[in-house]
Amino acid sequence: MKLIFEKSRSGRRAGRAPDTGGLPVPEIPAELRRSEPPRLPEIAEPDLLRHFTELSTRNFGIDTGFYPLGSCTMKHNPRVNERLAALPGFRDLHPLEDEERAQGALRLCVELQETLAEVTGLDAVSLQPAAGSQGELTGLMLMHAYFADRGEDEQRRKIVVPDTAHGTNPASVTMAGYELIDVQTDARGNIDVDDLRTKVDETTAGLMLTNPSTLGLFDENIEEISRIFHDAGALMYYDGANLNAVCGISRPGDMGFEIVHINLHKTFSQPHGGGGPGGGPVAVSQRLEPFLPVPAIVRDGEAYRLDYDRPKSIGKVRGFLGPFGVFVRSYAFIRAYGPALREMSEVAVLNANYLLALLRDDYDLPFDRLCMHEFVLSARRLKREHGVTALDIAKRLMDYGFHPPTIYFPLIVAEALMIEPTETEAKETLDGFADAMRAIAREAAEQPERLKQAPQSTVVGRLDEVKAAKRAVVRYHFEDHPDLSAEPAAAAGVEAPKGA
Repeated sequence: MKLIFEKSRSGRRAGRAPDTGGLPVPEIPAELRRSEPPRLPEIAEPDLLRHFTELSTRNFGIDTGFYPLGSCTMKHNPRVNERLAALPGFRDLHPLEDEERAQGALRLCVELQETLAEVTGLDAVSLQPAAGSQGELTGLMLMHAYFADRGEDEQRRKIVVPDTAHGTNPASVTMAGYELIDVQTDARGNIDVDDLRTKVDETTAGLMLTNPSTLGLFDENIEEISRIFHDAGALMYYDGANLNAVCGISRPGDMGFEIVHINLHKTFSQPHGGGGPGGGPVAVSQRLEPFLPVPAIVRDGEAYRLDYDRPKSIGKVRGFLGPFGVFVRSYAFIRAYGPALREMSEVAVLNANYLLALLRDDYDLPFDRLCMHEFVLSARRLKREHGVTALDIAKRLMDYGFHPPTIYFPLIVAEALMIEPTETEAKETLDGFADAMRAIAREAAEQPERLKQAPQSTVVGRLDEVKAAKRAVVRYHFEDHPDLSAEPAAAAGVEAPKGA
């Protein structure tokens, strides 16, 4: 498929700039003006429409097929939520609207906060963080503020993170200025409590834990873990990325956690992917509430208002009040379930265990336990016996019409295949996926070279990912645009284009 620039022909256009209606055109400062106009594609409207329509057919998403991307919770997003988010009263509301004229929106935020507080078993919620990663950073900033208020911030400089953690956890620890302390996983997939005891003392600020973990396993020692940290005066932070497994069944606050971030774009069905938008609200226990970001959205009698009078607050972590359209979708999703919200998690766990039962004989199972909402298999035996890797299996799945699962994560499992079916997939879909995975296991033994050449049915075959990373071309160069389609050995001598 040609690039839009390659289809360009001088003098063609798909539209005209709107008339200003007599309004003055802002003067661009001389130092910001271009010396010559940019070279933009020139193309007729029908060709423009066809170009982007064809591009869209090459995308794979939850609307086009099964998306078992482990730990990402890529589930169906009910379309009614989109219609509600597009209601004029929500869609057209300016972020700086007066409180008196935004009572409906503020009420929605307050009720969403109250619901999330109940789901997590905690006392207060801030909706501000725009993603799970920002929620993590916000939670660690709250830890800083809490210990600073107690005069202990200089003393408590360490955060314990298990070796199965999401990559954002150690990144957030570093950004927050803490020292990362790694703790191992035991033979059953839990935190190794003996290893943990040697790493928690009066210099520990807290724990960052996903429960269930990225292995898809609920930690059997969570009460003992909580006791170890609380006896040391430390806090417990819950990475809510996997809340989809326990929502309405168990609550992080009841496990002993004081801080929780929630991925609205995962558990509560705000569409995500491609960089956003997302939502990462933070829930906290009562003793941490004074430090939450401002403004707090609160009830005031029968009205709702923004409260800036929080002298201990860490301040704002995001512009305005947060991603409001995300709040509308998640609020609608929660209200649709009502008291039956736990069924979401029950079906997610059921689907995962059903799929695990179908696949456990064809792939290695590193931890032989009932899983929660996801599970991790290993292709290490196929690699050892037939030279077939997790990457080969993922590429071959595309020929069967399925998006690959997460591979090579968590890092403690060799040749990991991390699979999450979610609660929105039908039994027939799970059966079809299991059939494909079993067929691939047979192919690995009988025709391993077929997997090495996969995918074969897609528009683009297997890419040279090393060359793509080293020879990245991120803009069009017109007459000097390079051709890097040669074999890797030949392409190795090609200079990266200037500015690429």
